[in-house]
Amino acid sequence: MTNESSALMPRGAVRRRLAVLSPCHSIAQPRWEEKPSICQVTLRATLLGLAIGSLVLISNFQFGLQTGWVSMMSLPAALLAVAWFKQVWPRLRPNDCPLSDVEIVYVQSLAVAVGTGPLSFGFIGVIPAIEKFVTWEESGRTRLQGTSFTLVQLLCWSCALAFFGIFFAVPLRKQVIVKEKLRFPSGSATAILIAVLTGSEVLQEVTTDELVDMRNKRLAQECSEVLQLSEAEGETYESVPPSNDSPAPDSYSQNVAILTQTFAVSSLYTVVSYFVPIIKALPVFGSHVSRRYLWNFQPSPAYIGQGIIMGLPTVSYMLFGSVLGWVVLAGIARHQGWVDPDADPGDWEHGVQGWILWCSLAIMVADSVVGFIVVAVRSLVRFMLVDDKAELLTTIWDDSLQSMLLEEERALNRGRDRSSSSTSTAQETIRLVSTTEDHEVDSRHLVTATTVISGLVVSSVFCVVVVIRLFGIAVIPVYAMVTALLLALLLSILGIRALGETDLNPVSGIGKLSQLVFALLVPRTHPGNILLNIVAGGVAEAGAQQAGDLMQDLKTGHLLNASPRAQFVAQLVGVVWSVVLSSLMYIVYNTVYDLPNEQIRIPTAVVWVDCARLVSGQNLPERALECSLVLGGVFAVLSLVKNCALTNRNPGPAARWAKYIPSGVAVGVGIYNVPSFTVARFLGGAASHLWLRRHGGNLARKTSMIVFSSGLVLGEGVCSIVVMLMSSLGVPHF
Repeated sequence: MTNESSALMPRGAVRRRLAVLSPCHSIAQPRWEEKPSICQVTLRATLLGLAIGSLVLISNFQFGLQTGWVSMMSLPAALLAVAWFKQVWPRLRPNDCPLSDVEIVYVQSLAVAVGTGPLSFGFIGVIPAIEKFVTWEESGRTRLQGTSFTLVQLLCWSCALAFFGIFFAVPLRKQVIVKEKLRFPSGSATAILIAVLTGSEVLQEVTTDELVDMRNKRLAQECSEVLQLSEAEGETYESVPPSNDSPAPDSYSQNVAILTQTFAVSSLYTVVSYFVPIIKALPVFGSHVSRRYLWNFQPSPAYIGQGIIMGLPTVSYMLFGSVLGWVVLAGIARHQGWVDPDADPGDWEHGVQGWILWCSLAIMVADSVVGFIVVAVRSLVRFMLVDDKAELLTTIWDDSLQSMLLEEERALNRGRDRSSSSTSTAQETIRLVSTTEDHEVDSRHLVTATTVISGLVVSSVFCVVVVIRLFGIAVIPVYAMVTALLLALLLSILGIRALGETDLNPVSGIGKLSQLVFALLVPRTHPGNILLNIVAGGVAEAGAQQAGDLMQDLKTGHLLNASPRAQFVAQLVGVVWSVVLSSLMYIVYNTVYDLPNEQIRIPTAVVWVDCARLVSGQNLPERALECSLVLGGVFAVLSLVKNCALTNRNPGPAARWAKYIPSGVAVGVGIYNVPSFTVARFLGGAASHLWLRRHGGNLARKTSMIVFSSGLVLGEGVCSIVVMLMSSLGVPHF
């Protein structure tokens, strides 16, 4: 709670000042009970959401194809939406109705639905894997290697994967958000940011212990107010210094300025690097290691921004992977003659890159599958045992204690209401609710069961028919697609629960686990078993990705009392636009660039096809199998130890040392990407660590850091359109 020595808070009020950005005082907010009923699906919000989502999609496309990483960009989407409605819209429509926080929720939900399309529809992995790497034999003699999909085929494929995950996620909302109240950290953080930006209320679900603690804090605050009143009357007491978390009056404007400036710097670098391509690979480690092991430095602002977002632990694991792959393993393979010493080190087939890729794949598969199993078992055990026990304890809870706590909750909220009514500024309050109660909007604001069931049936049938029509029933039999959908729905449940508890949706692990399952179900003699394996994994990954994204947005809406039906509409509108834009963007990238190339290596596509070959028992390069088995076993054990230590409800000393165990996925990413991709990210992660260490837990500084990194990423991603245009027109380099 922020201390303010210059202003006295009304007695009995508990006000938590969310000191991140200054609220938009010109934005009037409706009462809490009226929020679900007000108009949220508006033309202005829809157009803005599509525009912001398109920026995010373009950025995700570039970096997804380059590295396999994408971002939901929920916080930047919310910031851009409020900036538009606060600074631009009043000049265009000065007499228009004011903005509401739930309308921002709709904009943000729509933007996320659009922006995550490249991953959901497989455009950064599955589609390029089928186009570029699946051979004529592996496709069941149905596709020539290198044959590109047409625009119509891409649109059909995207539509087939776009909807069944959405319809399946809707009925899970009540269980995981309303009843179990899973945290969904990113969704909760977005809700808090929107509340601060618009000066509205945000729901805080507290346990009974937290409620009692807040009661004690309220009593302490009342005593503090008495002391301050006495001091104002002439008595002397020790003064309390203001908190470092107090925001500067112009912090909102500062963050908008940071976003604009970093966007401009990143865009300028993108254009300059086109004309001076040498700055994309600076041989700062020496010409020898640059030539033989591709150790260079690319000072990309977007890579630095991504490193800031990833954090120091993740980028440190990636740097460890680069050293392990491009120094240790590459040196051993060259010295032992397992690779052609005269081949280009970046050659996927004969060079060092092609050999160490199998080690990378083994590490990522082992870490993903083991981590997914640990999370799945933990979630299932908690669902079957712990939740039942909690419900049993709730039913026998002492009535007098329960009444006291619920009365305390009402007292806290009454104090909040009096506080907000006594000030002329926008509300900066948290609406406290007990976790023992389920807080739900009226049924008329929910998606009906008829819509869910009919939508799920129609979208599933459409998916089966279209995928079989695209690849042929001889390669993709009906039973395989039905199994893929059922597996996708089952794994989506576990993925949602993992996302709600850990803020990580293990879609990569889900995809690889699906590939392993289909390798056991489909005979190796089946024509096109490699193509079938990739398609089935893509279906499972799409369902888990869409269900997780929607649930994260629904958590944001729940905390702000937005209409779930409006968010459902936002998701549908967003994916429809994303289907079209994603397909067009992929055609553009495929036309302008010869994928894969030195800058756009589509590593995720290589992982998809090589994982399918691995589980199908195909031959590996010399000694690659032995090294892969050893490294896979080592990281499987490390993943088991780390996940068991970090998922403990009451983490002890084990959790403190477990963070030093490297993540297999991050290490694998560091191996299959060339070092230049990792070095810049490591610098960004190190910078973010130093920044946070200097400013501690200051929320304002953390938000500024997120805005700073988002501007770097968005600038280079959006300006890549300009680069593609110059490349297609044949503009010469210097």
